[in-house]
Amino acid sequence: MLDAASVLPFAGWESFYVIAGSSAGALTGLSFVVITLGAEIQRNMPATAVRTFMTPTIVHFCMVLLTSAILSAPWQQVHGASICLMVTATAGLAYAAFITWAASREENYKPVLEDWVFHSALPVMAYALLLVASILLPRFLGSMSFVVAGVSLLLLFVGIHNAWDTVIWMAVTNRNRAEDQGSAASGVNPPPASPSASPARSEQGSAVG
Repeated sequence: MLDAASVLPFAGWESFYVIAGSSAGALTGLSFVVITLGAEIQRNMPATAVRTFMTPTIVHFCMVLLTSAILSAPWQQVHGASICLMVTATAGLAYAAFITWAASREENYKPVLEDWVFHSALPVMAYALLLVASILLPRFLGSMSFVVAGVSLLLLFVGIHNAWDTVIWMAVTNRNRAEDQGSAASGVNPPPASPSASPARSEQGSAVG
């Protein structure tokens, strides 16, 4: 006689989503720590820039955590999980589209190609794939399960990249501030910066958060 767990539609993915969900949860917590430690630096950032380049990182991690929770539930039928994933994907796609629109209207920082790829193109593609996979999941359980898993990993890696960008930007900004304070204390005026140079891009080729 078969064990009850063996007939659950996502039983084979339990270990995968335990790893993905726990990773997303841990990275979300670390992001909170980084944002708290960099609160003084972020005080000089416009609220629109924070919402456009920093908040999506937390959202992507939370989406991976939510997806892992949905597919770790003891579903007896695939349709319930499919509907939950469909709602999640629709919300994520709408949010990614909003972030793309907000980035295009951002006046304090002009995104470069890397920003458009990791803050717009990849998230939009990930949520669109998740939406398609959730619709087709009841009919093509095996193949669509791999698509959902791939989307989870993609969002996880996008969040890691963007979180790393945030850490680099904070470190560079903090170093510049320390150098400026040191120059002011010694009576040496720092060379004027180009008015068109971004605080982050002037030091390194990485995006803001």
